[in-house]
Formats: sequence, C-alpha cells, structure tokens
Amino acid sequence: MEEATKRNTHCVIVEHVDRSYGRKQVLFDISLRLGHAQILGLLGPSGSGKTTLIRLVAGIDRPDRGVVHLLGERLPRLSMMGRIGYMAQADALYGDLTARENMGFFASMYPLGRSRKKERIQVVLDLLGLTPDADRLVREYSGGMKRRLSLGIALLHQPPVLILDEPTIGLDPLLRQTIWEELYRQKDAGVTIIISTHAMDEAEKCDTLGMLREGRLIGSGSPGEVKAAADAQTIEEAFIRLGGGGL
Repeated sequence: MEEATKRNTHCVIVEHVDRSYGRKQVLFDISLRLGHAQILGLLGPSGSGKTTLIRLVAGIDRPDRGVVHLLGERLPRLSMMGRIGYMAQADALYGDLTARENMGFFASMYPLGRSRKKERIQVVLDLLGLTPDADRLVREYSGGMKRRLSLGIALLHQPPVLILDEPTIGLDPLLRQTIWEELYRQKDAGVTIIISTHAMDEAEKCDTLGMLREGRLIGSGSPGEVKAAADAQTIEEAFIRLGGGGL
C-alpha cells in the first residue's frame, strides 16, 4: 500500500516509537494503527507509558525515534491543534471563573464567531448536564463536575479527533456511564477517540486496545482478538497472560 493511502486509511498511525526523559526510557518500539470513527483504548497501570503515548498522539511531545501520523499529517504540527480535542488527566480549569466563562475562554482559542461560540457552549452544557450549574464558580464544583466540564471544553470546537487521558478516573459509576454515553454519541457522529484507562470494563467498550506494561506494547487488537490471542475469557485475564501482571 502506498504511504499516502495508508495514512488516509488510518486516522492514527504510530510506528516504532521510542521516548525517553533523561536517562529513563518510557516507551519502547510502540506501533499502533486506528481507523476513523473508532475508539482506541490504551490500557495499563500507572507508569506504563499511557500518558506519554497520549501526549505524542496529541502532538504536544515528539518521539526520540519513530513517527506519529494523525489525519494523514506527521506530528507534531501546530496547525493540527485545532483538529484535536485534548483532555488532560489533571483538570486545567480556572476556579475563579464560572463553567460558562471557562468555556468562553477556551472557545476563544478557535475560529468560532460570537453567535457560533455561544451556541456551542450551550449545546455542550446541555449535553453534559451542566446547564443548571453553568454560572457557578468552578472552584465550587465536585470532581465529577470538573471532569465533565473538561470533556465539554474538548468538545467545543467539534474536533474530528478526541484524545482523553483517564477521563473517568475517580468518578462514580453513574458519571462514568454518562461520559461513555457521550463518547459513543461522538463516535457515531464520525469522531475518532483515543482514551487511556486502567479500568477493565472500559477496555471492553473500545473498538481497539493497546495494552501497555512498563513502556512496552504487550497486546493489541479488538477486545475479542486480544482475549483470543491470550486464550482468556476476560480482558483482565488476557492482560495478565500477555505479561501485564495485575492492574
């Protein structure tokens, strides 16, 4: 297959990527591919390299070796930032502003007209059930509300790719379900989603998995393919059999 055709067929291509910080190597020869309008789950314990890989795919870091392509473009590339909705593991919100004001601030970074910006803010507030609390200061929000607001900010400019680092960490089951319902809606609308998690039940919800342990990819494929390769009944059993140990 021609290189250009391969890049257009896949939304995300990671090829033979290494990444080190100082003398510590964090990623070792990582290769993954993801089609359009699919959900890729990066599964692994803390310290496995998930966040580093997320940052590379988001274009906010660069590999020491190997290449990362997103939507046919080699990363990092500044012009791609407007095509990505990025949600970090830590909420980057302004506590002295309301949720609506936070959204307005972040929406101003994208080429949205005034009326379009106002419309998108209200649509996203409604989607995530934050409209009743939209004019409260964010410092008064619970952790779950902050996570929903962070996801909402990533959705504001309707990017074709969502990159989410542990979006449901610390949330109760009902809020996790709410966020996953929204992720499925985004996928059905054609959005490609990369999500990191250490939750086995969330791994089952993904189209494709990349299992990481100590910076190495120990398994990849659909949840069914991963379980079959490990002759396992569950994702957790597959993770252990493929060399991941426990989470």
